[in-house]
Amino acid sequence: MYQTLLTSLENNILTVTINRPDKLNALNKIVIAELEEVTAQINADELIKAAIITGTGQKAFVAGADISEFVGLSSGEGMDLARRGQEVFSKIENSAKPIIAVVNGFALGGGCELAMACHFRIASENAQFGQPELNLGLIPGYGGTQRLPQLIGKGRALEFLMTGNMINATTALQWGLVNYVVSQEELLQKAISILETINKKAPLAITKCITAVNAGYTTNGYITELEAFGESFATEDMKEGAAAFLEKRRPIFTGR
Repeated sequence: MYQTLLTSLENNILTVTINRPDKLNALNKIVIAELEEVTAQINADELIKAAIITGTGQKAFVAGADISEFVGLSSGEGMDLARRGQEVFSKIENSAKPIIAVVNGFALGGGCELAMACHFRIASENAQFGQPELNLGLIPGYGGTQRLPQLIGKGRALEFLMTGNMINATTALQWGLVNYVVSQEELLQKAISILETINKKAPLAITKCITAVNAGYTTNGYITELEAFGESFATEDMKEGAAAFLEKRRPIFTGR
């Protein structure tokens, strides 16, 4: 049914696995489109009461976006790219049914943004989180500048965004980015156990909880983010950052 996703339904819980192991499950246009499709499926199928999003293997949840799709984009095209990601991740965030991220390794860039779009997160002990877009002369474009401070606070979020540094699962737990840290062996079962408890509650009330909590964060910040993301594509620094990433070398930024 899907090119880049594996799905499995058991006990009313749909497990969605991003399956691009050769690319560390990186997000490309097909993955984004299929995440939109599967979110619609989750909400439409009465047999599905909740869902898990994870990645194939034990190395990466999603290790970022597919940078090869960024090369040569204009500012307007960059905005369109960000707008598309924001739209899909907003549908995940506003799903009427719980969707949780099971982070089984690297969650970087768009992967961290995807995890944050889910209703909450459970991480393996080897998980690593980061928003390294500045290394490409960019900023997060799929909602990261908005959801990150909501979860960890403004000061930590700005440091995280401006350094591009990664944090480990223990720090993510201390900062409130994830709810639990468990071993790889316990990861899926921990998520299933929580969702089984949630699935025993009143479905309409669960939906209203999601709606009410999300309403407290309604803002035009997402528009500011996508405009700034798009404008970054007109800079020489972004072109240098993307080229350096693909050529596996350190970028030389000039502020132009």
